[in-house]
Amino acid sequence: MAISLGIFLFVASVVGMAVLAYAAQSRIMHGFGWRLHESHHRAQPGNGELNDLYAAIFAVPSFVLVLGGMHLDWWPGFAWIGTGVATYGMIYFGFHDVEPEDGHVSFGFLVAPKPEDLRAKLTRRSRMGMRAPVLARAATPQASES
Repeated sequence: MAISLGIFLFVASVVGMAVLAYAAQSRIMHGFGWRLHESHHRAQPGNGELNDLYAAIFAVPSFVLVLGGMHLDWWPGFAWIGTGVATYGMIYFGFHDVEPEDGHVSFGFLVAPKPEDLRAKLTRRSRMGMRAPVLARAATPQASES
């Protein structure tokens, strides 16, 4: 397989994961997967939260693609795709949760609001006990502000 095709598959899978993650946020995390994701919107004691299980869940396809593409005689492009998926996961992990002096802030790393707007919104949400926006169908009427 040509390296240029591999690089294309890698970049396309990173970009594709950004689109998939955006869709998954509202459809999965704020839908049927809310029981796990809710911990991401509430202050948690310690470093872990149930939402962290999504990283393990989403790592499985990446691992299988890399394994198959490199060691199981599958099409080699699968290894490039799996590596792109894993790279997106590392980018997400490194930039999605930011820990300033006053606690965790959660926002998308590709498009973020103006810092002063974000600070004001987060201050209001903090007073309600929320770390990040919660869609109206998953929140109480008084807690849905986004």
